[in-house]
Amino acid sequence: MSKDTSEMQDYSAWKRRRRKAQKSAASSFAIFVLSVVLGLIAWQLISLPYSAYFFPSPLETWESFRELTADGVLYESITASASRIIIGWSLGLIVGVPIGLLMGRFSFIRRLLDPYIEFFRFVPPISFVTLAIIWFGVGEASKVVLIFYTSVFIFTISTIAGVLAVNPLRIRAAEALGAGPVKILLSVIVPASVPAIVTGGRLAMGNSFLTIVSAEIIAAQHGLGALIWKSRNYAQTEWVFVGIITLGIMGFLFDRVIRLITAHGLKRYLYTAN
Repeated sequence: MSKDTSEMQDYSAWKRRRRKAQKSAASSFAIFVLSVVLGLIAWQLISLPYSAYFFPSPLETWESFRELTADGVLYESITASASRIIIGWSLGLIVGVPIGLLMGRFSFIRRLLDPYIEFFRFVPPISFVTLAIIWFGVGEASKVVLIFYTSVFIFTISTIAGVLAVNPLRIRAAEALGAGPVKILLSVIVPASVPAIVTGGRLAMGNSFLTIVSAEIIAAQHGLGALIWKSRNYAQTEWVFVGIITLGIMGFLFDRVIRLITAHGLKRYLYTAN
């Protein structure tokens, strides 16, 4: 077979794969659009017998969305909630992953800290709202601390699970090659634990959204949780729908960002962990 013929076959195979990928992407997008349209139709039908106060229609919710967007309230709420979630989640990552690595790698540290991890991870963040306000005030710190509290234990538990799942043969092989404890931790255990850490990060992000609403309802002037709570005072159920839908869209986008970052930046760890 000549070189030109081989190159033509490779090019033809590449074109077929490309067309297949394009068709798959178009099909996925079409199904997504169909799902959204069907959801809007169902929403409209359900809202027909009710007033806007009880169950607003898609059009009434859209009008409220435009109203809240025009006066800047929605943008301010999104910015406030997003910044609190990102900061608290990032702090949970920075603190929780190292603790999880140490607890997973060293049994003494795991036995020493495990009672506290197991105790506090079952205490919901909402129970600490009052203490957070007393200790950190009604400003940003109290909300960030609650998000951190929500995230740190999830990161810790998922990282411990990742470390304990590392193939012992890889650790023994590294030891046989003369690697010390620090080298083994950084070159074997951390890369192998990445999939578990990523999963923990996605779970922690979801819980952060649950916590931010509770925190903002009780002690916040701005944020999506505060917007939802204030809507009650003005009997604006449409605003509640806008806040809920915005939270869902934000969560969807945040999760997609995490998945994109890990799929591109951490791809080599996700598929070669063990």
